Amino acid sequence: MAENGGKEKIIPMLQRGTSTAVASLEKNLRQRWRLGEKAIEGWIFLNGMLAIVVLLGVLVLLLREGLPIFFYTPPWEFFFGTKWYPVSEPPTFGIMPFFVATLWVTLVSTAIAVPIGVGCAAYLAEVAPAKVRETVKPVVELLAGIPSVVMGFIGLMLLSPLVQSMFNLNTGLSGLTAAIMLSMMSLPIIVSVSEDALRAVPREFREAAYALGATKWETIRHVCIPGALSGIAAAVMLGVGRAVGETMTVLMVAGGALAVPYSPTEPMMPMTAAIASGIGNAVRGGLQYQALFAIGLILFVMTLAVNLIADRVLERQKRKFAR
Repeated sequence: MAENGGKEKIIPMLQRGTSTAVASLEKNLRQRWRLGEKAIEGWIFLNGMLAIVVLLGVLVLLLREGLPIFFYTPPWEFFFGTKWYPVSEPPTFGIMPFFVATLWVTLVSTAIAVPIGVGCAAYLAEVAPAKVRETVKPVVELLAGIPSVVMGFIGLMLLSPLVQSMFNLNTGLSGLTAAIMLSMMSLPIIVSVSEDALRAVPREFREAAYALGATKWETIRHVCIPGALSGIAAAVMLGVGRAVGETMTVLMVAGGALAVPYSPTEPMMPMTAAIASGIGNAVRGGLQYQALFAIGLILFVMTLAVNLIADRVLERQKRKFAR
């Protein structure tokens, strides 16, 4: 009996000791997890703050170097002037030819890239077998890795003579050539983001359309694309941002004319090409230097606005399908 009584006392003690050890171990593990989570959160926070600091630093640099030009040339003359003579006496700075050229190249490239990109995305998301999709999508995305100078060489050697012969032009170096090359460079972004948006459309939408007797094409046209419209719009805006900010390709194939272009088939010089071609000859701190930084500031604001709009559209897409 005494032996049984001793066992009855020892067993609860062992159980309490085991429970205490387990609780202590769990507490230590929770503390370690908290420390690891805090370290990761701190690292993410520092990276986010670094991105913001870099962005603000670029903006401050552009403002510091570009705004002084407006003390020499009034903003109205700078934005709407049609003459760019940085080495004349006195110098004249009007960026209207560069701005119009940028609009031409961006609009034409978007008009070419959007139908092709959205059509390719719809095929990959809704029609193509899994093996075809897994093969084609990485190949399309590889276009984003081709250097812009290589795309410029392709446009210079292959596309420029073709455009010249098709439209009977004096030269194939024109805004149209640059726009076609930029559309090829924008396609990977448009295809990838649009395809992800189409695949995010709930399957129930498609099944309901099929149950009502819709064909596959009618389902894609009236259900899938409208359901993914926010994501597709974001893809288009990101493609526009790529077209606005591209430099080497347009510098090589756009023609470099300083006149205001009235047609996309004319030679022209977009703003990025104007900066790249003129910065090497500009005296640091001089008027031309300041004018080029002012153009960079305008480009920065344009690209930032497009990216902010794209971000808002993507957030709208996420909230739409989170319900």
